[in-house]
Amino acid sequence: MVTMKPLDPNVTILDQIKTDQSPVTLVNVFDVAEEDIPQLLEAWENDANWMKKQPGYISTQLHKGIAGSTVFLNYAIWESVEHFRNAFGNPEFQETLKAYPSSAVTSPHLFENVAVPNLCTS
Repeated sequence: MVTMKPLDPNVTILDQIKTDQSPVTLVNVFDVAEEDIPQLLEAWENDANWMKKQPGYISTQLHKGIAGSTVFLNYAIWESVEHFRNAFGNPEFQETLKAYPSSAVTSPHLFENVAVPNLCTS
């Protein structure tokens, strides 16, 4: 089963899902032992396919660190915190966390877009 470690020790994912914002981007960093990468990918794929069917889901993308890194980064776009909260808190989803290798450490965190003139839109 995956271990959860807050990306921000001051604000956990459990704190964040109590809010009501939209849209939001989930950023989830996974660190895993090299020999467990196939199991991580299989578990993530199953989770992503389940999440894809949930109301409010928009998209997801998985990235792997280069040069032999065993760190993965996933981001997923959701219409709102409420939609993500309903999917994340679903007992069926929570049960799938047992499929991750024991070496896996995950750090999920929700973000909002920041507008920066001439660079980023919100």
